[in-house]
Amino acid sequence: MLKLGDTLVSLDVVEKHFVCDLQQCKGICCVHGDSGAPLEEEEAELLNELYPRFSPYMQEPGRRAVEEQGTSVVDADGDLVTPLIDGRECAYAYRDDHGIYKCAIEKAWQKKRIPFRKPISCHLFPVRIRKYEHFTAVNFEFWKDCRPALAKGEKEGVRVYEFLREALERRFGKAWYRELREVARAWIRHSSRHD
Repeated sequence: MLKLGDTLVSLDVVEKHFVCDLQQCKGICCVHGDSGAPLEEEEAELLNELYPRFSPYMQEPGRRAVEEQGTSVVDADGDLVTPLIDGRECAYAYRDDHGIYKCAIEKAWQKKRIPFRKPISCHLFPVRIRKYEHFTAVNFEFWKDCRPALAKGEKEGVRVYEFLREALERRFGKAWYRELREVARAWIRHSSRHD
């Protein structure tokens, strides 16, 4: 782990290569999982407020799921998450013309219909943030469906933290990211000398 202020960053975030390969995985992260995408309290409020503006980009089963469950739900672990369609894909996911799952919230943001891009947990994937009493853990969550992303990242020479720069800056700020980049580069130089 690398310590940056009150955050502990897993070495996987620094060492592993990763670039999403949507042609291969088809956006399966919007489908797999035990529950919906984790939400912050403020995000749940935003989803509720902005729903009328991004719902036109959703698929009909997603809109039905929201009508039945609400714009956010509490899962079996007591965490605030996005609702699911029949316990499967996120209610806010839709499939594009190539069969790739994408986010209706982000589509509305891209079209400048809303100021909110998407839940930070989605933007950060495959990194997961977990808050503890005295620190925040920043971990890489490996899914077998992401193997093509590991290969693409290796081929392009892009590490997890580099791929997620925008999301990490959104969550922790630009100064934090600059520090992470410096520490990561130093760690990689050090590691390569000792291999």
